[in-house]
Amino acid sequence: MKRLYVPGILFLLTISEGVALDLLPPGIVSGDYLIIPHWVLIFLVMLAIFYDKESTYYSVLYALAFGFLIDIVYTGILGVYMFSYAAAVYLAHGLKKILHDNILTALLLGMLGIVAADIFIYVIYMIVGTAAMIWENYLMYRLLPTVLANLFFLIIFYPIIVKRLEKWSEMQVFDRNRF
Repeated sequence: MKRLYVPGILFLLTISEGVALDLLPPGIVSGDYLIIPHWVLIFLVMLAIFYDKESTYYSVLYALAFGFLIDIVYTGILGVYMFSYAAAVYLAHGLKKILHDNILTALLLGMLGIVAADIFIYVIYMIVGTAAMIWENYLMYRLLPTVLANLFFLIIFYPIIVKRLEKWSEMQVFDRNRF
């Protein structure tokens, strides 16, 4: 049962991303700014920091699986979110080895992950031809509001989940040594 906590949370976050914009005030959503919720990515980055050990890559595997699920449910092109989320989480996993695991690291790697994944997504959509926004408008009206909104989510989500991830990580190592 305990092994279903992480995928269960990821599944709930995937569903929640679809209705997230409906929860925001209409003035923010109907304006010029595009806010893209990357709550699954935020959780995956926190998973890479607080759950994965140096030799385990569960967060990257979950990024591939749930990125593909987001592609299936929310986009018309398969593999964009799968690649972007996996690359961003792999980057965060590699950088966490040189940083201490605390809230500042989570904010830094969360911001870096969001920026990397969103730029990957934008570039892929530009190559395919489905994105028509020029680079300056993309930075000002999509990337900056997306990063700020998702960092706000990370600040709220951090105290709720960090201790649980650390506990589940210890249980994961304990269970492996038991067999």
